[in-house]
Amino acid sequence: MLAIRLARFGSKKAPTYRVVVIEKDRARDSRAVEVVGHYNPCTSPASVVLDHERVQFWIKKGAQPTDVVKRLVKSNPAPVA
Repeated sequence: MLAIRLARFGSKKAPTYRVVVIEKDRARDSRAVEVVGHYNPCTSPASVVLDHERVQFWIKKGAQPTDVVKRLVKSNPAPVA
């Protein structure tokens, strides 16, 4: 089963995160199927870059987003084109 969750990168006390699609039982920072965004909580305000098209694609394929990823997607809606 696939999950959409955060993988931690960056240095000690200065984390950055990648929003990744990954097998649910794999380790947090192991190899991901696809990187669909970035999240940096250390900036003011926190910066979030998401590929909403790919997130929706993976959700339709059955990937389950974590609570944090759901919150990030809701707080950063897709741009209207």
